[in-house]
Amino acid sequence: MLPFPCTDNSMTTATTLPSRAAIETPAVKHIGLADYVTTWRAMQAFTAQRGAATRDEIWLMQHPPVYTLGLAGKAEHLLRGDTGIPVINIDRGGQITYHGPGQLIAYVLLDIKRRGLGVRALVRKLESAVIDLLASYHISAHHRADAPGVYVTQHGVEAKIAALGLRVKNGCCYHGLALNIDMDLTPYQAINPCGYAGMAVTQMRALGVSEAFDTVSEKLTHHLIHALS
Repeated sequence: MLPFPCTDNSMTTATTLPSRAAIETPAVKHIGLADYVTTWRAMQAFTAQRGAATRDEIWLMQHPPVYTLGLAGKAEHLLRGDTGIPVINIDRGGQITYHGPGQLIAYVLLDIKRRGLGVRALVRKLESAVIDLLASYHISAHHRADAPGVYVTQHGVEAKIAALGLRVKNGCCYHGLALNIDMDLTPYQAINPCGYAGMAVTQMRALGVSEAFDTVSEKLTHHLIHALS
């Protein structure tokens, strides 16, 4: 059982076989503020226990301040060790990044083999969902071929507004994307974001978006479901 309160009742019971449409449309769970390690272990458990008919899920949440370092992560990308923010080595791809309140996390727990998706295609779909969301606020954003995530140009400088990292196991993925909405960006000064020295980081508030966090979360959910349909 997941260690989170869920806002839907879409879990499949042993006596009810889901329709194809139900399998293909992810169940969305709004979780709130959740401990990073607890969430990570729950994602691993969900992925390990799922079967061929298990419905895909999207978990939306925020985390208390934490740095996470991916499988290929290099310790030198943590520039200072005096921040008081924990650093956790995890099993997604990529280098170091930061999570904190005011950042929307969307974890995608998908059977990508069943969906006929490769990792690269999935990454592009997730990036496109964020790009489309930002476009609805009249913000022009783009992806980069050499660095997963979503970027905007702010004051003539390219800045990252959303990070992305995945883990694929037995044809299923977990982890996902992190969109900066209205947060303290100071902790990014202690790292090379995603392993890139000098990379600028921004957020939706700095681009003029003052809409409530939950509203942005609902809109991103819509774009994710559309991208994955």
